[in-house]
Amino acid sequence: MTPADVRRPSRMLLRDDSLSPWSDRCTPLGALVVRWRRNRLSTKTLRTERGKKNNRAPRRAPPPRKRVVRKRHRLGAGLIAAVIVAGAIVVLGVIFFLNNTSNSSGQASQYPFQVGNPGPGAQAPAITLPSTDGSTFDLASLRGKTVLLYFQEGVGCEPCWNQLKDMQSQRGAFQALKIDTIVSITSDPMSALKQKVADEGITFPVLSDPDLAVSQSYTANGYGMMGASKDGHTFIVVGPDGLIKWRADYGGAPNYTMYVPVPTLLADIRAGLPGK
Repeated sequence: MTPADVRRPSRMLLRDDSLSPWSDRCTPLGALVVRWRRNRLSTKTLRTERGKKNNRAPRRAPPPRKRVVRKRHRLGAGLIAAVIVAGAIVVLGVIFFLNNTSNSSGQASQYPFQVGNPGPGAQAPAITLPSTDGSTFDLASLRGKTVLLYFQEGVGCEPCWNQLKDMQSQRGAFQALKIDTIVSITSDPMSALKQKVADEGITFPVLSDPDLAVSQSYTANGYGMMGASKDGHTFIVVGPDGLIKWRADYGGAPNYTMYVPVPTLLADIRAGLPGK
């Protein structure tokens, strides 16, 4: 055995554990070295595993500043929601108030109207027209009395004549509003009007304005579905002083109303007349 052969086993013993088969051939000193290395590797592995477990970062609570920001955000959202709800309540209250106000005057909200010219406060234009009762109607002769003028489409408008018949049947309600006289004005010829009032049983004076001279002076022919050739559905109250006290043009676009229930008409007049 040469010196090199004696040293070879001791070098082999310094290798990894995979060379452990050499342990049967090694010297006692070499066996101790191998056992020491095994123990060292086991201890190192155990420490590594413990270190991995201990190195796991614990779940941390958000910093105090972030919590404050989130809390403020929740408070801000709640405040905005409260403002929206309060605004909606206010809007609903206003709508409810307006509906009650309009409904307190009958069915006025269902029959909107315009107010043409001349309107309230203006001098009523003169009217001198033939009447179905055989006389000539002169508005100036009725100074000191309150007159309700009803401009309507004429013979071909059946709802207009239903309007007159209903007004006639409830004449007492108009008199309760201090309305003394009711007259109707159309552009139809007198012969057609006389036949129509006889057929319908109308006793109110109906005036013939075939050239629309009076209708145009009141712009009553600007609120009908037939254009400017016919009157629409216009009511005008002329006071004892000859001034217009109230006006409603129901027949204009887009509804072109040709009939207004008498309770609604009375409610609108009552709401529009001063002191009523």
